[in-house]
Amino acid sequence: MIKSLATLALTLCLATSAHAGENDFVAGTLVPDYGKYAPRESARLPEGTVMKVAFDMSKAAPDGEINSDLVKVARFLNMHAGSGVALENLSAAIVVHGAASADLLTAEKLGHENPNAGIIAELVAAGATIDLCGTTSAARDIAQEDLLPGITISLSAMTSHALLQQQGYTLNPF
Repeated sequence: MIKSLATLALTLCLATSAHAGENDFVAGTLVPDYGKYAPRESARLPEGTVMKVAFDMSKAAPDGEINSDLVKVARFLNMHAGSGVALENLSAAIVVHGAASADLLTAEKLGHENPNAGIIAELVAAGATIDLCGTTSAARDIAQEDLLPGITISLSAMTSHALLQQQGYTLNPF
């Protein structure tokens, strides 16, 4: 019994070391300070692949933290650029509503620094679009000048998603 437990433990240790670890994750080229990913050479995408993906963001980050949904978009952009998708074929759109709207606000509106300001600036510089639901902005008294640079207010999140779908975007389910 003890010998079989030792064998099992050794097998698990060896198997674990074969998996990707934190050292296997690299910074990307599009959003260099956020969204590390694990390159997989065997998972190259076909030449001409087009990735137009919409992300829905409704949950606010815990106080003082970066919203994990924004990090997810950064990882998406970095991983696909690193996997050979041409920049002109790579688009990400973020539709924000509800409590997540607080993660888009300026320091002046928040009354303190916004930990999401850096990642939002890099996402916008990488070509991602960020739309705040107009209904949310009205309900939470958020004006355009209250938002970080590069963010727009749309008619509604429902409208943004419908228009993105008509433009060929798919909705990321994660």
